[in-house]
Amino acid sequence: VPVPEDASVGTVVALLSVSDRDSGANGRVRCAVWPPAPFGLVATFAGSYSLVLREALDRERVSEYEVEVRAEDGGAPPLRASRGLRVPVSDVNDN
Repeated sequence: VPVPEDASVGTVVALLSVSDRDSGANGRVRCAVWPPAPFGLVATFAGSYSLVLREALDRERVSEYEVEVRAEDGGAPPLRASRGLRVPVSDVNDN
């Protein structure tokens, strides 16, 4: 679903679920989003994150974002995984 360019900072863009079947530190997962702007991740509860808007959008500058969510567990060595998301921006001020 496109995100309107006038969406306010803090708007939830997507809900993500991350899991690891290991126990202890090996089962703890940290997530990050790349590139870090204009989106960020907020941990909502164990294994769940919200991808939120951290900056104002301008569709005339960027009409679509390719975002990568990276996950890493607490093992030694840590295991990593990533998933790409496409976030289209919808125009709201054209007549």
